[in-house]
Amino acid sequence: MQDLVNLFVKSIFVENMVFAYFLGMCSFLAVSKSVKTATGLGIAVIFVLVVTLPVNYLIYKYVLTAGALAWLDPSFADLDLNFLSFIIFIAVVASIVQLVEMIVEKFSPSLYNSLGIFLPLIAVNCAILGGSLFMQERGYETLGQATTYALGSGIGWALAIVSLAAIREKLKYSNIPAPLRGLGITFIVVGLMGIAFMSFMGIKL
Repeated sequence: MQDLVNLFVKSIFVENMVFAYFLGMCSFLAVSKSVKTATGLGIAVIFVLVVTLPVNYLIYKYVLTAGALAWLDPSFADLDLNFLSFIIFIAVVASIVQLVEMIVEKFSPSLYNSLGIFLPLIAVNCAILGGSLFMQERGYETLGQATTYALGSGIGWALAIVSLAAIREKLKYSNIPAPLRGLGITFIVVGLMGIAFMSFMGIKL
């Protein structure tokens, strides 16, 4: 249990998808103009990660790894389908994103309209695919670890975009020099937030 808690905290703060690996920066910068929109996208990203990463874990462990298909037939014991990981992971992510898009459109049309093109673009959000690839690279041993990592990574990404959106809303009422308005001051704020999150690297877990 302690290992799962450590993994959860680490994936939110120490290995934050945005500030540690710069993943998902496109939608992070574009949709962080209002807290409401950023919260909606953050929840959608959490949902997609929590669903896709465990599914990809099961597919990877019981289908793609070397000898994983031995349960079907002993003749498959030497079969290694690792080279299909990228294609399978992307297919799963795209399917779940399509499901999320339909749910949001049905139950929250206003959020669907405000997110615009960035909702379907979750399918190519490198934070989503990065979660599955990190799961594969780090060799998580149980479904619980994969799910915990997915939840923590999603919350970390959502925390980052909502925090930036809150700051950007406050900046609208600030006296900012004309050359820095818009993305200029946003890049400076993101850099400072990244430096702030680096302080969590000192936590011993």
